[in-house]
Amino acid sequence: MGEKETNADGQLGMVAGLVRASFLVNAVYAESAREYGLTPQQGQLLCVLMARPYGMGELGSTLGLAKSSLTGLVDRTARNGLVQREPDPEDSRAVRVTLTPQGAELARDFYAETCRRVDRLPDGLAADERELLAGLLSRVVRDNEVPEVFLRPDGG
Repeated sequence: MGEKETNADGQLGMVAGLVRASFLVNAVYAESAREYGLTPQQGQLLCVLMARPYGMGELGSTLGLAKSSLTGLVDRTARNGLVQREPDPEDSRAVRVTLTPQGAELARDFYAETCRRVDRLPDGLAADERELLAGLLSRVVRDNEVPEVFLRPDGG
């Protein structure tokens, strides 16, 4: 029906490689989140909010969540004292979601640890292979207009 998972040399095909890499990164992310007392969705929310506060509509688009799912996520995370809603200075009818001081500290720690873990995934690659992989992934992400939901580990 589709592409074979591996070729004669045991190398993954592109589809299988991307899908399995996604599962690998998601598993690392989920494990890290669990260790910080977060759900993976809460971890993602905190990482997105590290850059700046977001309005609910923009946040829903960035995270790919329906309004009801986003509201529930923000409510649960706010109950834990990690985020808060504040009036949007540009639109009195709207609110922005921002990190609390506790949420900002947790986000920094969670982010740094998750970056360390994900950075170790390609440890078996040489430096030039890592650079090639980063360049190719950057093009795939850019070409598919994936929202920026995770900053570079160096903050850029």
